[in-house]
Amino acid sequence: TGLTIEDIGGQMEAAHQLMAMGARAALVKGGHLEGPTVRDILVSSRGLEMMERPRLPGRNTHGTGCTLASAIAGLLADGAALPDAVRRAGDYLHEAIARAPGFGAGHGPVNHAWVMRP
Repeated sequence: TGLTIEDIGGQMEAAHQLMAMGARAALVKGGHLEGPTVRDILVSSRGLEMMERPRLPGRNTHGTGCTLASAIAGLLADGAALPDAVRRAGDYLHEAIARAPGFGAGHGPVNHAWVMRP
């Protein structure tokens, strides 16, 4: 869209512009915005849905976009409806960030395998 997203209004505008360009749904993540709450915006034929989670402290967020997209794709392939897939994938990613192993000196990876551990 070419938009610079600085707040939730920008997220909504970007999602609506993507829909106007022909997308059947648009998810605009809010992890790079400031504040104690991360808000992701999903726009689809069902309207606008906002998913909120508390921002987690830490620097281990490398690959979060790819992880989220893959989790959504897997849940859709398993038959989940889009809003449910987005919500569940976001919950999975939130916990993967919370359980990040802390590798490296920069932005390390999330813990993709947390569901397999007690």
